[in-house]
Amino acid sequence: MSAFVAVARARGFREAARLSGGSASALSEAVRRLEAQLGVRLLNRTTRTVVPTEVGEGLLLRLGPALTEVDSAIDVVNGFRDRPAGTLRLNVPVSAARLVLPTIVPPFLAAYPDIRLDVTTEESFVDVLAAGCDAGIRYDERLEQDMIAVPIGPRVQRFAAAASPAYLARHGHPEHPRDLLHHACLRGRFPSGSMPAWEFERDGEVVVVDPTGPMIVRIGGGTDLAVDVAVAGTGIVCLFEDWLRPFFERGDLEPVLESWWPSFSGPLLYYPGRRLVPAPLRAFIDFIKVNASA
Repeated sequence: MSAFVAVARARGFREAARLSGGSASALSEAVRRLEAQLGVRLLNRTTRTVVPTEVGEGLLLRLGPALTEVDSAIDVVNGFRDRPAGTLRLNVPVSAARLVLPTIVPPFLAAYPDIRLDVTTEESFVDVLAAGCDAGIRYDERLEQDMIAVPIGPRVQRFAAAASPAYLARHGHPEHPRDLLHHACLRGRFPSGSMPAWEFERDGEVVVVDPTGPMIVRIGGGTDLAVDVAVAGTGIVCLFEDWLRPFFERGDLEPVLESWWPSFSGPLLYYPGRRLVPAPLRAFIDFIKVNASA
């Protein structure tokens, strides 16, 4: 259709080719295919002139504005590509929303004011496309083969155990991870129903315990409650060290079994492996890569 409009306006294949930067033969073949598909002649051709038929004039009249709108729409797309804009939808665990994104999001949004961030918190591993998101953040998950993973945030983190000074004054300090089996422990359960055991490590020795206690919370949404209950002196909590750090600094909680705290790899940003990555996501990926190496 673009070829037909170009030729009809230029009143010739050679002139249309000169103006469009194409070839006369390619334009002629394109118009021929269009006429064959529509079953009508659109151009009357002689050795000297090319003029639209009556049907061709009517089509040209309607196609001109429509193709102009198409060009405008493509310009809008190019604008999104060259100047990232639009919505970036992320699916992340509460821990990432609390411990990773706060240092990344403000400078990112300041650098890209035309991007809006839409963050959903969810603990279970999800198909980001099925969830309507562009990318997700998870910790050391087994990703699907068509997923690409990019490190984001701190590369090494630790799990920490903690209790209030009042609790430790009443019940004593555990000396070994197995001592936790005789303490009140505040546990967490994933949305799937699984309740992860507590793992500790020192000098190559790994100890896994499955303690009991007075309360179980849903990991993510109930984590703050578990910390508050620990601060109140009810039991021992095991959580990200960075999450508990402010409570250590204020003296609300004290480290428990610190020499046994295990370290683990930092989180990953994952997204479908496809050739054309949405502009907001590409800007976010480039931003975290630059800041990770800074």
